[in-house]
Amino acid sequence: MPGHGRRRARIAFSDAAAKQLENITSEAEIHALDRALVVISVDPDIGEPIPGDTASPQLRQYADEVEAVRVLYFVTALRTVVVVAYIEV
Repeated sequence: MPGHGRRRARIAFSDAAAKQLENITSEAEIHALDRALVVISVDPDIGEPIPGDTASPQLRQYADEVEAVRVLYFVTALRTVVVVAYIEV
C-alpha cells in the first residue's frame, strides 16, 4: 500500500486578514488568493522570512508571481498557517 504524503497545513486568518477577505469581490482576486493559499498549505516553509522580524513565530511572506499576490503569514507550532494579510503586487 503506498504511503500517504504530508497532510496540508490548516489555514486560519487573523482578524485583519479576515476583513480583507470580506472586501474581495472579483473572481480574479479570489482565484489568485486561493492559488497562493494552496501552495502555502502544501509547504508552509515555502515563504521567505521577513527581514528584521524577531517575533516568534516568525512572519513569512510568499509571493506568487503568476497571480501577482503576496501573502504574509506565520506558522504555529502545530503547523497551522495564520494569514496576516494578502497584498496584490
